[in-house]
Amino acid sequence: MNVSTTEWAITVGVTIAIILFDVIIVARKPHEPSTRECVAYLSFYVGLAIAFGIWTFTYHGSQYGTEFFAGWLTEYSLSIDNLFLFILIMASFNVPRKYQQEALMVGIIIALIFRAVFIAVGAVAINNFSWVFYIFAAFLIYTAINLIRDNDHDDDAENRVVKLARRRFAMTDTWDGLKLFIHENGKRVMTPMFLVIIALGTTDLLFALDSIPAIYGLTREPYLVFTANVFALMGLRQLYFLLGDLLKRLVFLSQGLAILLGFIGVKLLLHALHENELAFINGGEHVPVPEIPTLASLGAIIVILGTTAVVSLWYSSRHPEEVPAPPKEGEAAGDARD
Repeated sequence: MNVSTTEWAITVGVTIAIILFDVIIVARKPHEPSTRECVAYLSFYVGLAIAFGIWTFTYHGSQYGTEFFAGWLTEYSLSIDNLFLFILIMASFNVPRKYQQEALMVGIIIALIFRAVFIAVGAVAINNFSWVFYIFAAFLIYTAINLIRDNDHDDDAENRVVKLARRRFAMTDTWDGLKLFIHENGKRVMTPMFLVIIALGTTDLLFALDSIPAIYGLTREPYLVFTANVFALMGLRQLYFLLGDLLKRLVFLSQGLAILLGFIGVKLLLHALHENELAFINGGEHVPVPEIPTLASLGAIIVILGTTAVVSLWYSSRHPEEVPAPPKEGEAAGDARD
């Protein structure tokens, strides 16, 4: 794929402009967005992604257009799972609704930074070491197995980094927007928002480890990997407020993602064998195995995600008692006062 410097510059420039616009809007007036506002923003971002995919189809060819749509749908589904944990973190730390937009914005920016770093590292590794596909495949299959074994989201926001921060700094119960430290009674103390940002950041890091190998299993083009991730993160803040407790009804989300990651892991393994250069496998020669075409991958992704959503909503409507109760403000698992 021949991507000009101008295309890269425009893409990065538009991404930064949209992020700055979001930051300015949120910083100017922290609030809980209305359903109408969320739908308007989300429709714009999804429409922008579809338009970009059509543009890629037209100017770079159907192969790359298909790769973009496959990567975007995969990254979007993983972002929704990420969003589920964002909801648990917000509830766990009892974040006031008016400050949740700010926290989400920081979380999304951190996610974008982590993914950009891993995209660059992944591109270098792939270009220099073909055997890295074996590692990506093994990691995705391992992740898929873990998702099937433990399909409940971990609602314990008290990870090790958060616990370390609690021990190292004096804390206050006071929320003051995005301020991480404030002065109280002559002392510099940590606000609860500091812990929230740490929890969001470490969650983003873990999800970046899953998402980047997954999309490199669908395309080897860093430009498509980057744009698919950018479009998957755009509108995530609005989706948080729009879906809310509806995500609780996606009871088979983990199983669906496990099948999806397992499928991509197998695709990567087949590609690794086809491109094999490891001496202890087939004498360092390419292994004549079939590869899964990108169009077939896109079809499989749509079927897996669609089936997961339909079956989850059907099951949760028939068995409402098995749908987790939405967390209430004031009932925090890891209250910042502890």
